Amino acid sequence: MSSACTGAEATLVDDILHRVASDLAMICDRELDVDVHSVEKHAERTVGKGGIHISFRLGFEQEDKRTHGCLLMPLPDAISLACYLMMVPDDSVKGKRSLKDIDESIKDAMLEVGNFIGGAADAALRESSSVVAKVSSEGCQGVRPNVRPALCYNEGEGLVVGRARSTIHEYPEFEMILMLPELEGLE
Repeated sequence: MSSACTGAEATLVDDILHRVASDLAMICDRELDVDVHSVEKHAERTVGKGGIHISFRLGFEQEDKRTHGCLLMPLPDAISLACYLMMVPDDSVKGKRSLKDIDESIKDAMLEVGNFIGGAADAALRESSSVVAKVSSEGCQGVRPNVRPALCYNEGEGLVVGRARSTIHEYPEFEMILMLPELEGLE
């Protein structure tokens, strides 16, 4: 079940997704475009449709409280970002996008992508809102098709869910999903 979010929540989701895209595009030296098309409140974690996804987990620390969210994207696109971070040539990236079992170097690069996502989310939060919180990466994990990503989260609590049509370099469009906890002080 979904409901409308506040203007501040919609703005924060938009700012985070655009900052993530900008930072990753600069680091990977490839275009990464996002077009946020929906931001809503949900009472449960959202699933990625289709194939395997990667959940880049995010921790939000406010005073003595820690809440969680994530950025979800299809495995082929996460592989692309990891490969570009390692400066893998375009032809090789194209072949690696179909992998289901990834090697340690790609896993390590995905963890680094997650660190950049956490840093971008932290910077966007500090720049675009009055919320006092620190955002950090809490790793990444594979998520089977149509399965909710694992988070420290109680079903029924509010999550702000943003969906964006995204493209990396010359690859097909995919959906990027950002799930944020409800943050104290965001008005």
